[in-house]
Amino acid sequence: MLVTWRYHHRPKSFVQSLDPRAWLIFFGCFLVATVMTWDLRLLLPLLGVALFFIFSSRLTWRETRRAWLFITGFVVFFSGLTLLTGRGGMEHYTVEHVLAAARAPFSLFGWTPTLTVSAERLMFAASMLVRVFSLASMTILIPYCINPAQYGVAFRGLGLPDKFAYAMDLTMRFIPTFGRDFQLTMDAQRARGYELEKLEGGLFAQVRKLAPLLVPVTIHAIAGSEDIIDAMDLRAFGVQPRTWLLQLVYQRRDQILIALGVMMMVAYTALSLIGFGRLWVPEALQAFPVLGG
Repeated sequence: MLVTWRYHHRPKSFVQSLDPRAWLIFFGCFLVATVMTWDLRLLLPLLGVALFFIFSSRLTWRETRRAWLFITGFVVFFSGLTLLTGRGGMEHYTVEHVLAAARAPFSLFGWTPTLTVSAERLMFAASMLVRVFSLASMTILIPYCINPAQYGVAFRGLGLPDKFAYAMDLTMRFIPTFGRDFQLTMDAQRARGYELEKLEGGLFAQVRKLAPLLVPVTIHAIAGSEDIIDAMDLRAFGVQPRTWLLQLVYQRRDQILIALGVMMMVAYTALSLIGFGRLWVPEALQAFPVLGG
């Protein structure tokens, strides 16, 4: 099955030199540690870990530009929305120390729009920004730094059943394969004179005019699925445990990475259980005088 993950082997990439099982285990530990805390002081070291893996992966800006622009825009937008509205942070604090307030010079049905920025909202937005950006940064590395041919054997090496491992392998490949088929179909239709840029009319009219693209891609996806099912049935897949052509072996660096990930997860979990990890608001920020009115 062909895929369009932009994976390229990089001999000097630290992430690609790791066993995919070790990387997935570390990513899971990193995920647990990140979601266990809202304290910015504890989130910043996790951000440092994410940045280390990003820069050591040898990925270029040209390859990942779209992903970074999307993630940055998404994180900044929702963090700013949280800062201005306070939505999502009320469960982490009950009292707000107002830093700035601005009232609109007009009223709507007796209600005057008011914009309030508090110390709690500011720190919650900053924590959310660091938290989500760290998780998204580590997630980006998975499709770019793990060889697609190793998905199935990696999940099987983690102790998952053959059926589940192969299902995960097909799932990880489906979206990029579907995207590749769509691009090939669109190029073929354009060569026949189909002009996608001149679609006009309402929503239903545009969907109807997209039929020359959607119908072939959908039929090809269904036919491809049938071929995979037939091939698996002919090989008696699921009757007994399978063997995998590719064999993965843990190296010293993989064992060290797993150990560091487990220790990080245990440390952050312990800190959360004893009361640390809650939203942190500096006292100096709470004592800051109110601006505006």
